[in-house]
This record gives sequence, structure tokens and C-alpha cells, in this order.
Amino acid sequence: MQTVKFEELELSKEIKNAVEDMGFEEATPIQTEAIPYMLEGRDVIGQAQTGTGKTAAFGIPILEMLDSKIKKPQALILCPTRELAIQVAEEIKKLSKYKRSIKNLPVYGGQSIERQIKSLKRGVHIIIGTPGRVMDHMRRGTLKTDNITKVVLDEADVMLDMGFRDDIETILKGIPKDRQTIFFSATMPKPILDLTKKYQKNPEFVKVVHKELTVPSIEQIYFEVKESIKLEVLSRLLDMYNPKLSLVFCNTKKRVDELVTQLQARGYFADALHGDMNQAKRNRVMDKFRNGIVEVLVATDVAARGIDVDDVEVVFNFDLPRDEEYYVHRIGRTGRAGKTGRAFSFVVGKEIYRLKDIKRYTKTKIARQSIPTLSDVEGIKTSIFLDDLRTTLDEGNFEKYVKYIDRLLEEDYTSIDIAAALMKITMEKENKEEIEVDNDLQNTGAEPGMVRLFINIGKKHKIRPGDVVGAIAGETGMSGKLIGTIDIYDKFTFVEVPKEYARDVLMIMKNNQIKGKKINIEPANAK
Repeated sequence: MQTVKFEELELSKEIKNAVEDMGFEEATPIQTEAIPYMLEGRDVIGQAQTGTGKTAAFGIPILEMLDSKIKKPQALILCPTRELAIQVAEEIKKLSKYKRSIKNLPVYGGQSIERQIKSLKRGVHIIIGTPGRVMDHMRRGTLKTDNITKVVLDEADVMLDMGFRDDIETILKGIPKDRQTIFFSATMPKPILDLTKKYQKNPEFVKVVHKELTVPSIEQIYFEVKESIKLEVLSRLLDMYNPKLSLVFCNTKKRVDELVTQLQARGYFADALHGDMNQAKRNRVMDKFRNGIVEVLVATDVAARGIDVDDVEVVFNFDLPRDEEYYVHRIGRTGRAGKTGRAFSFVVGKEIYRLKDIKRYTKTKIARQSIPTLSDVEGIKTSIFLDDLRTTLDEGNFEKYVKYIDRLLEEDYTSIDIAAALMKITMEKENKEEIEVDNDLQNTGAEPGMVRLFINIGKKHKIRPGDVVGAIAGETGMSGKLIGTIDIYDKFTFVEVPKEYARDVLMIMKNNQIKGKKINIEPANAK
């Protein structure tokens, strides 16, 4: 199915700005098909699964067609569960970011009905709710339906499976017949079709069929991370696996530019690819990527369409894609030409639910792994070095270096000592920065097995030991029980952490916050 960019759709400037802020460059197939029909006021039947962008498909036209001056419900969106109602409400709130006068309200069981009634009295334009609670408000007269001109049944098949048919019919009968009625459903069983015949007028049928997924040669892994440490985790993975070429996907152009700047500052050969770049610049970047001059290409989904490079070893979902099909497109950039590939996804908070949808759709295993520690990085780098060494030994062609080794052997060094020394020089050169940090950690005046760290805030900043423990444990994933002595003075604090975690704490907490205050953290001087 053909798709279009949002800027090509006849949408208001406010919606286009909100869509851009959310990172959408291009409408998904269901959005491309459904939005124009809905803007014409047509009834629509949309057959689409979760993860296809259907909330925006009906949310955008509803927002465009509302009269913000009428502070009464004009649109009703029915959802099978409170979780979906909250999710839809959050999405519509983002879409209405620049239409500030428009208010939406999720109503569902389990939440105080009095609070919902107060919100309804203040004036709401869009109601998103579960059938039971919507019926309750209609019976009480707290939800007036006179001005409702648009009704959406989201995941209609699920609502029927849950036994909501009678409730749905009661609600639809209580809303003026001169309305636009929209059905979205992953499947179209006979009961759904019966409802559409009864309550819709000449509906347009829009169907989105997912493509088949074939990615058997790709190892798929995800990490649960905090937003603040994504860059650090990406850096560690790049250091661990040292891919020849890697692709990093972000959801917005702004994010791509920011990440490229951060990676370049850390010494990686990185560059950007996104929709704001002209074709000539894109071509230049792609040539550099194909030739290995650029090793890490950071891109948006739309810009990456034309990437056809066989040597991409790793794909990173720095931002989890909003559409399941985009996930398939992304990871399909690796594991080509009979080679194996890896796909790493970073999952933040509630995104774990989106990952579950991706797993269901792809029908493949996406394994969870712990965030690699700096020790893990060192271990993997050593393994990679040894693999390279074995390859060189097997290939031969190092005769010209043998005479130098012979000279050292004559000086009474053993071959094992020479090999170990060469390995030490090579590995330490790569890990120079880490070694410098290690040296700083040797003598900080801490208890045996611990490292004492200095933080530049204290009692005058209303900092307590619990704040320090909570911040370090929360950001690094280290158990708070492992944190040792904490000494808080007026303007600074000392905290002891286990030696094996010290580098992680320094890296992750650098420029982080404790109790909303930005901190500086470094190894303490000896007492």
C-alpha cells in the first residue's frame, strides 16, 4: 500500500507540528487510507492490528473537525479496556499539543466517578472510555450526547469477545443518528459486520495486511534501560562487538542529529541520515557508509528506505519504533547475503508493552539481556581480539615480523611473555581512558573492596542518605544494599560503592541529577 508524508495530507499547521514533535515523518498505510475518508465525514471500517498507527488514523481527523468553542462532548471513542483507553487518551493529548483549547477525558471503571463528573462539568470535547463506565455516565446524565457527531469503536472485535455487544448497541442508540461512525478491528467476524450494517452508512472499507516476516539469521535482543543511559549502553555495545558497519534508528530527525553529535564527541565515526537532508548530501553519506568511512549510521525510518548495504552487522533500535512493520524493516537491514546479524532494542518503561506487540507480530524470540557492565565490555573485547589473533595465525603472511620476535627470544624472553606483552600494549591502548579512571579509583580512602566517590551537593541542598542511595541504585540498576558509608557535609557528600561497580556509577551518574539537582561526581582524594 502506498504511503504519504504527513506534510502532503491536508492537515492544519497545529497537527503537522504535533506530528513532527512525535517523530512521525510519514503516515502509516492505515493513516494514509483512513484520514482522507474521515476528513470527508465518511463512515469507515478499518481492519488493522495494534501497532499500525490506528489511534492517529482516527485521532487526527477528530481533532481537525472539532469545534473547540463548544465545550461539550463532540466525539466518543470506545475501548475494551482501561489500559487502551488511557493509551488512546495519551496519544490524542500529544496530537492536540498545539490545539490547547481541546480537552479529552478518559473514563473507565476503577477510577473515582466523582472526579470524572467534575471534569465533565468543566467541559470536555473528546471522551475515551470503556463501555460500562460510558453507559454509567449516560444513565446519570453526566455525559450529554446531544453534540456527539463522531463515534469510534476501537478494537471492536475484542469488545464483542468481552461480551460488550449489548452495551455498545445501547450506547450507539443513545447518540444522535446524524453522526460519523468508525469501526476499527483486527478481524472482521460476522457479528462485527452485522453491527456495521446496522449502525453505519455506506462505509469505506480500509484494510492493512502485515507483510510476512523472515529474519531467521538475526539474533534479536532487548535491554530495559532508563532514557538517561541509552547513550552509555549504545557506546558499550559498540565497543563490545566492534561492528564493521552498524545502523542506529531514532524516531525523530532532531534525535538523530543530537545522537550523532554525542557519538562523534566520543570518538565514533558516525553520521546522520534523515528527511531534512537533500539528496546529494544523502548520497555522500551513503557512499561514506558503504566504504566504511562512516561506521555508525544514525537514521530515521523514512530516510533509511534506500539503504541496501550487505555488511551491516548490527542494527540498534535506539528508540523503539511506533509501528511493528517499521521494526521488521529496520532489523532486515542486517543479516543479509547469507550472513548473520544482530538487532538490539532499547526499551524504556511502558514501552515494554509495545515490545510485546512487536513480539506477537514477528512471532520471533526477542531475548532480554542485562545491560553490559564495563567488565563485560572488557571480556568481549578480549574475546574479539583473540579471535582476530587466531585468524591472523591461520592466514600466515607475518614472516617479516618473525625476525623481530627472534631478536627478543635471543634476549632470553619467552615466547609467552612476548605474546602477553604485545596483547597488553594493544588492549591498554584501546582502554586508555578506562585505565586512567581505574588509577583514580585505587586510593580514595575507602574501606577494602570499596571506592569512595565525591558528589558536589550536601546538606544545604537538602540531600539525605536515602536520596543518594535512590539516585545511584535507580540510575545504575545496582542494589541499594551494596552502597556503603555515606557522609553528607554542608556543600558536598562522600559515598562508598563496591570497586566492581565504581566505573559504572561514575559513567552513568556523570551530569545526572539527585533530587532534581544536577551533580558532578568523581573519585575522592585519599583521606
